[in-house]
Amino acid sequence: MQTDALLTLRWIFTGLFIAVFLGGLWTLKNYQRLFGTDQEMPSENSSSRSYNKMQALLLWLHALLLTGAFALGLH
Repeated sequence: MQTDALLTLRWIFTGLFIAVFLGGLWTLKNYQRLFGTDQEMPSENSSSRSYNKMQALLLWLHALLLTGAFALGLH
């Protein structure tokens, strides 16, 4: 690839990495509102909430690692 194309891809993935990181910070800030108890769902218990939290955390970590790897790996 040409160096101009690599530079463009590096900037794109760096921007995506920053966006994913800030999205994770926003999720942590609004943690209780997003993953707290819901009075409209009486069948929801703590294990289902924990499972949903774990899925969201793993998805965020995978996105963070992939965008970081592409941003740093294109050097």
